[in-house]
Amino acid sequence: MTPTEHDRLSTSTLHRLAKDVNRPEYSRGQVRTGIVHMGIGAFHRAHQAVYTDSVLASGDNKWGILGVSLRSGDTRDALAPQDGLYTVATRDGSGDSFRVIGSIEKVLVAPENPEAVLAAMVDPEIRIVSLTVTEKGYCYSPASASLDERHEDIVHDLADPATPRSAIGFIVEALARRRDNGTEPFTLLSCDNLPANGETLKRVVIRFAELRDSGLGKFIRDKVAFPSTMVDRIVPATTDVDRTIVAEATGLSDAWPIMTEPFTQWVVEDHFPTGRPAWDKFGVAFVDNVDAFELMKLRLLNGSHSTLAYLGYLAGHETVSDVMKAEGFNALIEAMMDDEISPTLPPLPGFDLDAYKAQLRARFCNPALRHRTWQIAMDGSQKLPQRLLNTIRKRLEQKQPFDRLALGVAGWMRYATGFDESGKAIDVRDPLANEFKQRTAGKTSSADLLDAYLGLEQIFGQDLPGNLEFRRTVGDALARLLREGAARTVAGKAL
Repeated sequence: MTPTEHDRLSTSTLHRLAKDVNRPEYSRGQVRTGIVHMGIGAFHRAHQAVYTDSVLASGDNKWGILGVSLRSGDTRDALAPQDGLYTVATRDGSGDSFRVIGSIEKVLVAPENPEAVLAAMVDPEIRIVSLTVTEKGYCYSPASASLDERHEDIVHDLADPATPRSAIGFIVEALARRRDNGTEPFTLLSCDNLPANGETLKRVVIRFAELRDSGLGKFIRDKVAFPSTMVDRIVPATTDVDRTIVAEATGLSDAWPIMTEPFTQWVVEDHFPTGRPAWDKFGVAFVDNVDAFELMKLRLLNGSHSTLAYLGYLAGHETVSDVMKAEGFNALIEAMMDDEISPTLPPLPGFDLDAYKAQLRARFCNPALRHRTWQIAMDGSQKLPQRLLNTIRKRLEQKQPFDRLALGVAGWMRYATGFDESGKAIDVRDPLANEFKQRTAGKTSSADLLDAYLGLEQIFGQDLPGNLEFRRTVGDALARLLREGAARTVAGKAL
């Protein structure tokens, strides 16, 4: 029988969990907060929070997590009645396993009380501020990877630094207060899918600080560490069906469990001047330079994922595993990985790239995850440059073909028009969705649509729109999608 709302997961009901469910065995009351995490979404709760829960279970109680939501109170409202506890369900074809995570102590909602967030970040006990705010949360231009100084949140935060809206505004104001208090700065740890994410975060933070005060910019440049990371775990959005599965398996209801895959990976540059958890005891790889790993993941996993999402959605498939079963898609992704992406990657001595690519395709085929193509398709304007366009730039530099990568870009263009192949409206979730609509209104030819999109310098930069080979290859792919549809195009492309 499915548990009722009265049987909800919490500290007082932990003892009623099913015996095979892993749970926190440490005293959560003894845990001290050492990390503030901005962007307390599903990925963080499936990834960094799990590693940190293992550290706490090992006896090092200095690393509890204070979560910060920069937009809505949904996560706080789900977790607060559960004392911050939630379930991670790990799923694949062989079955499911369940673990309750206790590393998140509290969640603050920034718009409700910005000062409470800043006060927490200024606390000397906080030694790491980590982020999973997605690409758009950095308030930067994806084409240039520099601060978007016209972004409305940046304009607001520069005018009113004491009540920030953006992650960047909160970080810089907290660092300014720590400097003024004589408190050592925290380490800033980006865990988002950005190329050289630590350097990107450093660039936008320092630029923002300089716009406030040149001395503050210099302080941050000289004193604050920004280690880069590579993070990897597939985490679909949670559904009501998932909640029922978790309740029946664990014996307790959970308002927001996390569904994920067995695979998890975290590679981190080891630069934490004020200390860090011993994540390396639980599988995290600490390295001197993470760039090659991050580039590999962005181009192979994320680039393939986006290609599958746009083309798969247009072909009528709800989930990535459905897409991979459809004619031509597996072969398309394998050829794109082998022939077009792999030659653009730097050497990784001792790393089995072929095995990694095979593992990626197997993960995409996992039928238990039900990772929706629509979810992956969100925020394409922010994702496209690092996932596909930079790879294409490298292929152009190498004077090598990029037909499959171009098909992924064309798939995004077709998707972003807001109508599928049957004329049904698509709910395009993107910061530039209104601009897409204005630019593409009334345009039906591939040439007109291509011109409309290539006018978006914040996506395509100044180089690609003027490159004749890029225009020709993407234009041909878009024309074929408009003429034949995604399913037939991919089936033919795989031959």
